[in-house]
Amino acid sequence: MDSKHSADRGARRPPIPVKIVIGGGFGVGKTTAVGAISEISPLTTEASITSVAAEIDRTSEMPEKTTTTVALDFGCITVDDELKLYLFGTPGQDRFGFMWQDLVQGALGALVLVDSRRLGDCYPAVDYFERIGLPFVIAVNLFDGRLSHDLDDVRWALAVHEDVPLITVDARARMSVRDALLAVLRRARDRTMLPRI
Repeated sequence: MDSKHSADRGARRPPIPVKIVIGGGFGVGKTTAVGAISEISPLTTEASITSVAAEIDRTSEMPEKTTTTVALDFGCITVDDELKLYLFGTPGQDRFGFMWQDLVQGALGALVLVDSRRLGDCYPAVDYFERIGLPFVIAVNLFDGRLSHDLDDVRWALAVHEDVPLITVDARARMSVRDALLAVLRRARDRTMLPRI
């Protein structure tokens, strides 16, 4: 086979699949973020919040929320000819924490979504990714377009190291979610052979 045909075949290789986990507390916008960026109809495992679940999950701060993720959210986005991201959104409730170990298998990095009005809800995700050594970025979701606390105050409250990127995101906006995912890729780049972005 001549070199021209070899080069043509090499150019048609599918993009490298990269797994990214989107974690965070209950109701921080994980399902919304996956839906905003996914190029396919996202797979969601939303279930209605029952009165029993509402008490267990302490949903009183979010009375408008009527459904919740009970297993995972899944979507994907092709970054370019070389890279395709597969997104796995985790359930936010503590009682579904046992699923995280399976969801993070093979992940390159994680995006931790934070509601700055309820910082305590994201501690488990931050602690988990720190403990397993998975590179992560913290993205404060701008609910109603507002930031409830200064980013320096959020960093102090979460007690995360200065090298952990802390950004803002609008989980409803495709380009904002894209920028947050690119931040995750940049954070993880030094540990991988991914092409420079």
